Formats: sequence, C-alpha cells, structure tokens
Amino acid sequence: MENIAAILQAAQQRAKQQNNYYKGTLAPTEANAILQATPQAKLVDVRCRAELDWVGRIPNAVEIEWATYPGMKPNSEFLAQLEQQVSKETLTLFICRSGARSNAAATLATQAGYADCYNVMEGFEGDQNNEKHRNEVNGWRAAKLPWVQS
Repeated sequence: MENIAAILQAAQQRAKQQNNYYKGTLAPTEANAILQATPQAKLVDVRCRAELDWVGRIPNAVEIEWATYPGMKPNSEFLAQLEQQVSKETLTLFICRSGARSNAAATLATQAGYADCYNVMEGFEGDQNNEKHRNEVNGWRAAKLPWVQS
C-alpha cells in the first residue's frame, strides 16, 4: 500500500499544479495500479456508447456517458446515474478518450460531494501523433493496460 500512497500523493500534487478542482490527476499506469491494489476503487468511463462499442472497453469499469452520440449532447442524468452506481465515499477515477470529458466529470463529481475524485490524464486513446492517429503516443491502450474489443 505504500506504493499506492505515493501514487496518490503524486497525483494530488499534479492536480494542485494544474489548478484542478478535484483531488488528483493520474497517469493510466498509475490508475491501473490503484485499481489492482484497491478493489473498492471505481473507474468511471465517461465515453459515449459508440466509443465503448467501436473502440473498446475497460473491464469492470462503470460506464456512464458524459455526452451522447450522435451530436454529443450532454447527459443531463450524469450525476444521478453516478450516484446510483458509485458511493460518494469511494475512491473514484474518471476516464474518457483523451482526458477532457473525464476532467469535467471529476470536477462535477467533486462539486456534488464526491471527496476522492481523480482524472486519468491521457484517457483511453491518448494524444494524437503527427499523423493524427491515437493509441500510439500515450493513453490507456498505448500503455497496454487491460481492455477488450466490443
């Protein structure tokens, strides 16, 4: 658990340096280490159903759309769905494609009373490379962390 404490402390420092409202910012490998060592922690994947179906899923993640496809209309039920599936006391990690929607979700959850929210920077697919392709530079998939094709 000492390693997990060090990861969380580094993530909290990152969040402070980036002026994030939530508790911490994690690299994908750090998020996976926490999930492996802390069974009560929850990973909330906020990508839309189309992304989950066409790009891939993370096993055991709680799936709650931040926005719906097509049109990427905001999910007005996001907080209600989160509250149905994740306790406010739970260590909660948020992930999306590249870290932007999960940043917003972690902020909103923190504002709603979730005390232990972390954003997974780089997201599932990571940043684009020079040819504008994802999944190669960084992110969950590029780090070869657990995922399945739908």
